[in-house]
Amino acid sequence: MGEIAERIERELRGWPGVESKPHRFNGIEFRVRGHEIGHLHGDRLADLPFPVRVRKELVAAGKAEEHHVLPETGWTSYRIRGPEDVEGALELFRMNYERLQARGRV
Repeated sequence: MGEIAERIERELRGWPGVESKPHRFNGIEFRVRGHEIGHLHGDRLADLPFPVRVRKELVAAGKAEEHHVLPETGWTSYRIRGPEDVEGALELFRMNYERLQARGRV
């Protein structure tokens, strides 16, 4: 795991209830009470699940891309090109975290 992924993991693990573990397709995933809020593939890519409606809004706004493997689902991909993209990734993780919190799952 590189410096960017470590920085994101440190931030996410500071949020109440967030746990991290190895992801089945390599990388690290973040969960809250058994619900995945997203995962990282090294320092370069974050994948996050959203309802399809939200995914469409995020893609239209340029805040995320359709998932690199599952483009028709609610999954999004966020490319991390360097340290300047960390805040954008954290914003997406925060959206998912708060969405679960609003549903009483955090």
